[in-house]
Amino acid sequence: MKGLTHLKGYLCTIVLTIVATQAQAEGLNKLEYLTEEYPPFNFTTEDKQLKGIGVDLLIAALENKGAGVTASNIKVLPWTRGYRQALKGPMTVLFSTTRTEQREPLFKWAGPIVASKNSVIARKDAGITINSPNDLAQYNIGVVRDDIGEQLVRALGVVPDNKVKPQAKAENIIQQLQSKRIDLLAYELNSLRYQVKKLGLNNEDFVEVHVLNEGQLFYAFSPDAPDALVSELQSGIDAVKESGKYDEILKAYQ
Repeated sequence: MKGLTHLKGYLCTIVLTIVATQAQAEGLNKLEYLTEEYPPFNFTTEDKQLKGIGVDLLIAALENKGAGVTASNIKVLPWTRGYRQALKGPMTVLFSTTRTEQREPLFKWAGPIVASKNSVIARKDAGITINSPNDLAQYNIGVVRDDIGEQLVRALGVVPDNKVKPQAKAENIIQQLQSKRIDLLAYELNSLRYQVKKLGLNNEDFVEVHVLNEGQLFYAFSPDAPDALVSELQSGIDAVKESGKYDEILKAYQ
């Protein structure tokens, strides 16, 4: 009789675990996943497929947790729209998002996706040298609106507002720098190099003159997202990294 009681308790625990797992998977399916054109982390290919390190890692992590999200369920928006939606929700996940002290309390976080480096870039032929942040104050600096580059430049507290030139897309500020309509741009270095090449320009014509920060990219959850779902995605990410699949994802975009 005692053994039967233990068996019933064991079976009950299994059933409850299965039910809880299914509930978490359903919760992950109900989140709205937003991203932007930010290669090689997330971008749309010429045949309209959504790819990138952040995309592939997210799908693999969700698959590990039994969720049915695919690339077709991820919405691509201009960064400003996605960022502002993620600030208030509902139930939103935005990626790939640089995690900083300023942004820390604004979101809930899962990751990291990959390391990142945000830099100030100049045309090589401009001969611009930046020895300290104060040197930036004299230049017109292109940024993507609400991007970490804009936030980091403004946080320096030395660049006048009228010298910060926000645009909707990275390609806009790259083209403005190329055409000498701005003096500098502030953006994630790896993505910048990727997009310069995509635009048919030469990366050797652009040089890094100042490092704003070195950090990591994450999945940013809107504040209303349940902590249990954040933890569930984190668990999936950890499992993908432990399995070795994460290394395969990175190699695919080198």
